[in-house]
Amino acid sequence: MNAVPADRSSKPATVSARVSPAGGLDILSRNEVARLRDASGSGMHVLLRRCALAVLTSGNISDEPGSMFEQYPDFDIQVLQQDRGIKIELTHAPAQAFVDGHIIRGINELLVAVIRDIVYVSTQLEQGGFDLDDSVGLTHAVFEILRNARILKPQIDPNLVVCWGGHSISRDEYEYTKQVGYQLGLRGLDICTGCGPGAMKGPMKGATIAHAKQRRRNNRYIGVTEPGIIAAESPNPIVNQLVIMPDIEKRLEAFVRMGHGIIVFPGGVGTAEEILYLLGILLHPDNAGIPFPLVFTGPSQSAAYFEQIDHFLRLTLGDTVAQHYQIIVDDPDAVARAMVRGIDKVRNHRLDNKDAFFFNWALSIPFAFQVPFRPTHEAMRNLAIHHDRPRHELAADLRRAFSGIVAGNVKEEGVRAIQQNGPFDIDGDPAIMRALDNLLKAFVQQDRMKLPGGAAYVPCYRVRSV
Repeated sequence: MNAVPADRSSKPATVSARVSPAGGLDILSRNEVARLRDASGSGMHVLLRRCALAVLTSGNISDEPGSMFEQYPDFDIQVLQQDRGIKIELTHAPAQAFVDGHIIRGINELLVAVIRDIVYVSTQLEQGGFDLDDSVGLTHAVFEILRNARILKPQIDPNLVVCWGGHSISRDEYEYTKQVGYQLGLRGLDICTGCGPGAMKGPMKGATIAHAKQRRRNNRYIGVTEPGIIAAESPNPIVNQLVIMPDIEKRLEAFVRMGHGIIVFPGGVGTAEEILYLLGILLHPDNAGIPFPLVFTGPSQSAAYFEQIDHFLRLTLGDTVAQHYQIIVDDPDAVARAMVRGIDKVRNHRLDNKDAFFFNWALSIPFAFQVPFRPTHEAMRNLAIHHDRPRHELAADLRRAFSGIVAGNVKEEGVRAIQQNGPFDIDGDPAIMRALDNLLKAFVQQDRMKLPGGAAYVPCYRVRSV
């Protein structure tokens, strides 16, 4: 690798370098390389540049989807085909990704993951390799992407805990996520998160110490992201396996298909979206009797947060929804023990039903939870948020409402739509709208919509019927 420091000025320091890929990138065809270099609407270069810059700025925290490109406007990445394989050419790349002229190994591996996933998904879509017209085909698409990324590991007992929670959490909440991760790591459990900062980083950080104490090797710190969010939530440095799913729906399905249990830490609208996605699936009649441990937890200061979440879920989906989750406050040991017990039930159930440990085929995920939701102003107005619907269908539209707010907050397309046409309108049963409005106001007051210390949050939504 030949690294050349770029001109130093008031802009962030940059480096230009030609890098040999690390981490096992398969050879690419000339057509794939050409498409990675193609900056037109049908090419992959714009997406490659976006995701690559997110990886190279790993550790940065920003809610602004365009801020990375404002800091590094001259950054570029090219994949070069050579006789002995490919090279990655970086121009005006963030200097923080290099040490003494050499790219950090972990960042190199994540760059390879970016190229791998972009090429694979694009090629499969172009060739019709994915059947996206029904539920079975969509699940197979998720499976194929994870398999191609070498995420799925056979002959390993269930041990993967998915951790959800906000990137914008308090210091006490962040320290608590590390304590929980530490207790999980002591018990030999691996961690999967959305790969960003905050509650996505803390459990991984805690688990690394515990895994080291237990002299445990081949630990998995899996980060699952998607193109619309990666610019606002760069992968944290602990992630050692990264996969970029095409959209939020496939990202969420990847979590529940891979994970053997889920822990939810305090968060904002993105976390609420994840909760509603999973509970909507577990409420479906076809999934009755399938064990899936779900624990909501945080420090004592977060008790009110979980009371609000619990109240909202019970009001919208009925009191029996609480049968699907536990709330454990300020007790990392109890959280880890509960997760171990729950995963034991998962293991026994899959053995009894001859189901795979590495992918939850038995879970029925309705098409409504899989089809990508594009949060336009019309689509948000047309959400059917009414109590007279089956609970899993109501949960699906509530999930879409939160998904639209996430898009309006941090996704480029959503932010642009709000700038052009004003806030999204959300309407439905008055009781649900009041509960939704109260929950969203609490998120704003607790700085869960934007990073504390930033500009005052301006809602991208209007809740009607309140």
